[in-house]
Amino acid sequence: MSNDPVFQGVTPAQRDLITYWGSLQGLTGRVERSAIDPGEFRSVLASISLVEVEGNGDCRFRIAGSRLRQIFGKEARGQLVSEIAGRHGDAYALGLSAALERAAPVGGVIKDDGQLHAWLRLPLLDASGRMNQVLCLDELVSGRRAISDTLGAQGPHPTPSPLQAA
Repeated sequence: MSNDPVFQGVTPAQRDLITYWGSLQGLTGRVERSAIDPGEFRSVLASISLVEVEGNGDCRFRIAGSRLRQIFGKEARGQLVSEIAGRHGDAYALGLSAALERAAPVGGVIKDDGQLHAWLRLPLLDASGRMNQVLCLDELVSGRRAISDTLGAQGPHPTPSPLQAA
């Protein structure tokens, strides 16, 4: 686990999900997939996905909320991350790798064709105790105000991810 400061979120949904994830950490600082209760974040379920790293290293969407279609332009559930076209797939994969490598939340905001795509990746342990699942939040934010108000309230973010580009 890195000693780098941990991403705290720049949107209310990111912060709320990070707080919930943090409340589930065991003595090891890890969160088990079985501890997650989707009812705790039902207001953003349409923006949630669960990705699993398969034995061969491929990452597959096990769950993909309906709003991900707006971002990716197609249904993601059951797809490999590498099958998602364009830079969204690359950005998604980078975020997954960083979350698993750091064993900590990573996220940011990407400006894309005039829209803001706020994203978050939270690593999870599977039933056998392997860190190979990632709980993801991807939301299109209506304007910079939703992000800038947040930054003004908590100051500049201490650890922008490699993908943060707002």
